[in-house]
Amino acid sequence: MPQITVDYSTPLAGTFDRQGFAVALHAMVVETAAAKPEACKSRFRAVDDVVVGAEGTGHALVHVSLALLPGRSDEVKSALTSRALELVRAHVKPVEGLMLHASAEVRDLEASYQKFVD
Repeated sequence: MPQITVDYSTPLAGTFDRQGFAVALHAMVVETAAAKPEACKSRFRAVDDVVVGAEGTGHALVHVSLALLPGRSDEVKSALTSRALELVRAHVKPVEGLMLHASAEVRDLEASYQKFVD
């Protein structure tokens, strides 16, 4: 916990500082949601096919999904999504000809969540 997944459009690969984003995001999650730094885990998934609206082209997406153990207030969850979007803006450089659509969400992990570290 937290489990963080970031989906991003493949054309952003060269302009998205994923390492810097993850480090900054982890620090922000620790500060905002009282997580432990070593518990933060991020994975990035490049998405080849993105269609937005009627024309479908000229758009790029970044979606940040944060899954946390239950117990955070709605205010904390809202702060996490707002701050995550600020970090997206800071770590993704514009790509000419592409409109960036960024979004973030926070959800509670299910009661069945388990983990181990070897």
